[in-house]
Amino acid sequence: MSASALDSSVFQDIFGTAAMRHIFCDVTRTQYYLDIEAALARVQGRMGIIPANAAEEICRHCDASSYDMALLKSQTERIGYPILPVVQQLVAKCRDGLGEWCHWGTTTQDITDTASVMQIRDALRLVEADLRTIAGALADLALKHRDTPMAGRSNLQQATPITFGYKCAVLLAGFQRHLERLEQMRPRVLVGEFGGATGTLASLGSSGLEVQHALMEELGLGQPDIAWHTMRDRIAEVGCFLGLVTGTLGKISMDVKLMMQTEVGEVFEPFAEGRGSSSTMPQKRNPISSNYIHACVAMVRQNVAALLDAMVEDHERSTGPWQIEWIAVPEIFLLAAGALNQAKFLVSGLEVDPARMRRNLDITGGLIVSEAVMMGLAPTLGRQRAHDLVYDICREVTAGNASFLDLLAEHAEIRPHLNREALVKLLDPANYCGLSGVMVDRVLENQKHV
Repeated sequence: MSASALDSSVFQDIFGTAAMRHIFCDVTRTQYYLDIEAALARVQGRMGIIPANAAEEICRHCDASSYDMALLKSQTERIGYPILPVVQQLVAKCRDGLGEWCHWGTTTQDITDTASVMQIRDALRLVEADLRTIAGALADLALKHRDTPMAGRSNLQQATPITFGYKCAVLLAGFQRHLERLEQMRPRVLVGEFGGATGTLASLGSSGLEVQHALMEELGLGQPDIAWHTMRDRIAEVGCFLGLVTGTLGKISMDVKLMMQTEVGEVFEPFAEGRGSSSTMPQKRNPISSNYIHACVAMVRQNVAALLDAMVEDHERSTGPWQIEWIAVPEIFLLAAGALNQAKFLVSGLEVDPARMRRNLDITGGLIVSEAVMMGLAPTLGRQRAHDLVYDICREVTAGNASFLDLLAEHAEIRPHLNREALVKLLDPANYCGLSGVMVDRVLENQKHV
């Protein structure tokens, strides 16, 4: 029985993905615990800290598929943590009492935190792959529509012309920065934990740091300079990173929803039979992926706030904020995966209507390029006079008195400086996209190095 959208048999692959769910499921999480116990036994067996035959026996029984998950559940509910119940089953599986050498010199939080870091490492690989797919699709759109003019918008109103390629390149640049952040973040966050009771490694004497170093090498993680049991910035940074990533996905979903409006109609989510249809209005084609992205983004943001709250921990081992991470981290990753998956579908198959973009550019009869006229007059009339003059004419056009071109061409102050032919050129929105194409090229050049 499921109660959450993240494990619902109906909704789970809308708000998450199977690949991400696998990383955070009970069996896989338990396998991470056992992988750490096995690695610790191998290291300590090589170093002579525990008997070699004990290390070999322990490693033989570190397969989560053979563990009793129902027993693990009941014992975790009784004890409060899952590590001791896992260790108890491991000990029981080993012959001749050799299992008593497992978990030597470590503590529950060491195993839990290191397993969390291993989950994060594997989950970030999925995130990176999705980021690269979305970036690639945006690069394709930016290149294809480098010179496709459309209305740039400010406060939901037409501002000045841009190109659709420029709009896509702005988003692409954000994903390039996310990939850069991810690369920079990994050495900071992919660091294991192995410190014992209060992080001092006292139970292993002088060999503690040597064991720690060898264990982290075995696991492919960074070695901490000092214990981080109650310094949770690493986990919080991952959450904040995914908050940034999903925030960008939310920006995409917002723009697509607005551009899909009947009155705008410039882009559409990929078509699939029945997708986005209404039960009562046959003509409708609703934005589905965008809606789900929006929902995922909102919930990620709430969980990121919870992770920041979890940083406020007490002394050397905490009394509760730690458990916030157990809830928030899997949900953040699953919701982020869901948003990324919806965004891949959306961006990779986005339907673009350049003709509609052009018609929308023309609906103001040239008012969208009033700045171009103002700047064309400014060298002779002065910028302020040019602004006030064009402003007054724009108000006349809005009031329905005449066309923008006619009023400009007939104005006594303007005629000596700009003839009708020059004004026609100024009033073509395609001629006032600025350096949109150049900027697209710059972002696409950066894409080659990401």
